[in-house]
Amino acid sequence: MTAPTTAPLTGLRVLDLATLFAGPMAATLLGDFGAEVVKIEHPAKPDPSRGHGPSKDGVGLWWKMLGRNKRTMTLDLSKPGGRATLLRLAARTDVIIENFRPGTLERWDLGWPELSAVNPRLVLARVTGFGQFGPYAHRPGFGTLAEAMSGFAAITGEPDAPPTLPPFGLADSIAGLTTAYAVMTALAAREHTGEGQVVDMALIEPILAALGPQPLWFDQLGHVQPRTGNRSPNNAPRGVYRTADGTWVAVSTSAQSVAERVMRLVGRPELIDEPWFASGADRARHADVLDEAVGGWIAARTRTDVLAAFEKAEAAVAPVQDVRDVMADPQYLALDTITTVDDPELGPLRMQNVLFRLSATPGAIRWAGRPHGADTDEVLTELGLTPDDVSALRAEGAL
Repeated sequence: MTAPTTAPLTGLRVLDLATLFAGPMAATLLGDFGAEVVKIEHPAKPDPSRGHGPSKDGVGLWWKMLGRNKRTMTLDLSKPGGRATLLRLAARTDVIIENFRPGTLERWDLGWPELSAVNPRLVLARVTGFGQFGPYAHRPGFGTLAEAMSGFAAITGEPDAPPTLPPFGLADSIAGLTTAYAVMTALAAREHTGEGQVVDMALIEPILAALGPQPLWFDQLGHVQPRTGNRSPNNAPRGVYRTADGTWVAVSTSAQSVAERVMRLVGRPELIDEPWFASGADRARHADVLDEAVGGWIAARTRTDVLAAFEKAEAAVAPVQDVRDVMADPQYLALDTITTVDDPELGPLRMQNVLFRLSATPGAIRWAGRPHGADTDEVLTELGLTPDDVSALRAEGAL
């Protein structure tokens, strides 16, 4: 699949110096909509995401998604030649994304003063666990720690069970999305000021924003949200319910009208007339009664019959799907949410498509993640380096 010439970020140049997930994901999102992204990795220590999760024929599959729409080159920034080359690249780049511990770029004389000196319009996105300052700034930071510190784990899980961490990179993903937004915000500001700036992105902050008004509730009411499993303190019935054929469906009644439709559907319309049924919070305090009514009705029917009945009643329901279901789901198929990408190493690959659809300037997956350092010589040649220059860098160990 090739990106159209009208891709909205065509002409934007991005250097991805980051590793693992949040920073590289932000660069992927920019590349999906036409940015020219160059992934820079250490010559001997590639991005660890290449080895995360299952692989096929020795090729990491996670990388095929995370590395898509990026050219790859190697560069050791701690070497003099590596530093000089990065500065040359920075001079013609719009955005650099990095996730070294605070002070690392500065130790290599590649901090903001040096980078902005060669390119005052540069946007430098710095993604770390805890931000560029504060008592935790120099600690190693990972998404798991953000999921714990933010309050997410404390409210996730059953009331009488331990706090629960997600089995995937939730905090990293939220931070990756936020970093892409922050970069675009800084680029918009550059249109007004003519100057770039530093984006300071801490993993512990976007996930806290996603958790909603918990700090406000505590500040004003002293309220601490408890673990409630699949139930919500704001509405009921709400949760997952087992069907007669051993599958599961999820039901939501965030809207009062939907809650009323559900109770009529399951044959308990008299509950609608209860005084406590009139608000979501009051319904939540009677979740046992409502769950018994809904759960009993669903347990007597197959998932197919449950979904059909809910759709006819215009009530909110969805099957609890694993990846096998997702790959065959007719709505995802209609949206091309899982699309096919031709890859020279592994052949056709199916992966998530670009994140959203634009009617006039759509994004596209032009290629999947490429081998380590595959485009080093091409990128350096475009930069103006001669074959002798490249050979000298290799002899120094900078490539």
